[in-house]
Amino acid sequence: MQSPCVARCGLNDDDVCMGCYRHITEIVNWGQFDDIKKSDILTNVARRKQEFIGQENTQILSREKWLKAKETL
Repeated sequence: MQSPCVARCGLNDDDVCMGCYRHITEIVNWGQFDDIKKSDILTNVARRKQEFIGQENTQILSREKWLKAKETL
């Protein structure tokens, strides 16, 4: 299943990317998830997209933030 990434990474205060609407842990671990989990994430992405309309990126997805999210699993 293809990633919903649109190469416009920037996180809001809840660590949700305002480009693809995935949480940082969903982004970092996308390649490890099976299709069922990815499908669940895509359902959440559609909901978040509506929920976060009008919000903007407040922080860049840095390497440090990426590695910290990777450690949470």
